[in-house]
Amino acid sequence: MLRLLVTLLAVTALARGDHLLLRSLTFDDYATRAVWTWRLSGAAEIWRNGFVPMGDLSQMQQNVKEQILRDEEYGFAVAGPLPATPKEAWIRYDDGSTIRVPVISARQALVALSPYETEASVQDGQAYKMTSATLTTMRLRTLRGIATVPAWRLYFSNLPGPIDHLAVDQATLGTIEDAVGRDRPYDITGFQMLDEQTLRVSYDYGVCLGRSTPTVRLRSDERADVVVLGVEVHQHIPNGLCAGVGKSGEGVVRLREPLGDRVVLDAKSRGPICLHWSAPCHAGQSTSAS
Repeated sequence: MLRLLVTLLAVTALARGDHLLLRSLTFDDYATRAVWTWRLSGAAEIWRNGFVPMGDLSQMQQNVKEQILRDEEYGFAVAGPLPATPKEAWIRYDDGSTIRVPVISARQALVALSPYETEASVQDGQAYKMTSATLTTMRLRTLRGIATVPAWRLYFSNLPGPIDHLAVDQATLGTIEDAVGRDRPYDITGFQMLDEQTLRVSYDYGVCLGRSTPTVRLRSDERADVVVLGVEVHQHIPNGLCAGVGKSGEGVVRLREPLGDRVVLDAKSRGPICLHWSAPCHAGQSTSAS
């Protein structure tokens, strides 16, 4: 414990971007930061007791999805009166448990659909125009299983059907992504459980063209509550500059103990791999989490 704390303090004091003042970060450095971020940021508490959706936050008919894919430059605009936003609603899990949650407005749900940060202008010809909205429910896969969740049903004058979007105010509740930090690089792209102690892991890494053959090591760090996975790449680069290229690989990790309900984290992104990639979230789970 003392060694981990000293390492964390050293990393915090010296880190600037992805490099220490005197040396590049190693897997052990990344793993230590991932563990302590998970434990101290609130992410672990959200994982245990919060609302963690695992499926798509929007649901629509296939013909609606196809039109949106064709018109990829389109934004979304409000073109009609919107209902008042209730203060709260309920999430009901299939195991019978319920939680009360804050709700976003229909306008916020619309913006969440958009490829842009704000809604488009109503006068903009390249926009889907929302004429009305009603609060309803939809079925959604979550970390705790299937749940019936509040959703806004949004109607458009120029789409062949409505779009349902999650109405839960996740920003107020707190999300794992916000707790651990967004937009960090990652190495691990998925894993498959071969047995309770063996993981087949896929990963990405970068190498320099025209240089020596790199040594690539798949690394793991086991703790009581988490397993951290990452990749170390060693390649001799005489002048420190190179033309880089992305590669992918696969390897097997044998754990000292069964995975059980421990969370598998990516060392660099510090987040659970199963929230974004094709991987289970715990032992015995075989469905994809993406």
